[in-house]
Amino acid sequence: MIARLFLCAVLLMQPTFVFAFETDQYNLPPKPLADIGDEVSQYTELNLRKAVNRINAEIAAGESCLGNNAGRIGKVKCDSSDKERAKLEFLRSEKTVARELYNLLGTGFPPFTSSGGWMESHKFVRQPARYKTGFRKSIFFIFPTDYIGISSTVNLYGAQFGTDKIAHIFQQGYSYYKIYNRASADGLTPEQAADKAVKWGKLTERTFYGTLISGVYSNADLCANYAGMRFYQGLTQHIRIGNSTKPAVLLLKNGIWTFNENADLREILIKPFISDHFNEALNPSVFVKGLRSFVRRSVRKQSCKQWLNQYPNLSQAELNETSQALTLWFGEDYGFTDSENFITIANTCFGDEVPVADQSD
Repeated sequence: MIARLFLCAVLLMQPTFVFAFETDQYNLPPKPLADIGDEVSQYTELNLRKAVNRINAEIAAGESCLGNNAGRIGKVKCDSSDKERAKLEFLRSEKTVARELYNLLGTGFPPFTSSGGWMESHKFVRQPARYKTGFRKSIFFIFPTDYIGISSTVNLYGAQFGTDKIAHIFQQGYSYYKIYNRASADGLTPEQAADKAVKWGKLTERTFYGTLISGVYSNADLCANYAGMRFYQGLTQHIRIGNSTKPAVLLLKNGIWTFNENADLREILIKPFISDHFNEALNPSVFVKGLRSFVRRSVRKQSCKQWLNQYPNLSQAELNETSQALTLWFGEDYGFTDSENFITIANTCFGDEVPVADQSD
């Protein structure tokens, strides 16, 4: 309770920030959301180009220092040759690329990031781009502090989820990336290094990123974190995603970072990491006891009718199959936590107690 009151005070004292803690995909948008996947990809690409240009400029400066053996090149003060070589090695490392992009997209008071704020405030070309359930109809009606920070639902490449998942990709995903790299440097296998990052994520979801603050333990958040780790890894190396191999976005050629000319950036930059795993109605969360009973009643009372109206051919078996497929991220363990108390459309919206769909639509 103290943590929740503290969060509420922080939110109220800083009205100029756009906050996004939780999300609600149980309540569907009244109109289909436009797919803004390409616009988000363009935004990501723009920031990546800024990061690459900055790194390459520093590489050029370092090369000039080594070539001229001068104490200063223009406004750049040169270090010793050994230090300049060490700096160049660092600038040409994968970690530097990830860090520079994180600085542009993932920084901010956790979990509120520059990219998350952009997702909530940017005027997208395609409309309607966002949907946020009204307070009285929200699943967080009895937890107002959750609604204060609720994120809008968006549609990227056919998957609907909260804007907070983009923040998770770029912020917590980078934390996973660093944990993975440290574990690898200590001699752990790729599987062990990934497991270490996942364990950290599960701990934070039980505490200051989830249950302790909002009463929600989100499997979808954990998956976004994991996808973010893979996103950062995929910037400078090819990676396996399911049965496919995604080429690296950037290549180191002649000592500078260049974009992969043999790949379509809009297809390989962020699209491969977007999926229904981020949808909290399909990949359910674990709610604390008081909130859980209210969410179940709310879904049964109003959300079921929406789903059955918009998807008249939806079956319980199909929904169960979909949710089961989301327990792994393309065959990889992202830390999904099972529960007997999940609230899904499948286990809540099929039965005699559920309001029937409006057949007049």
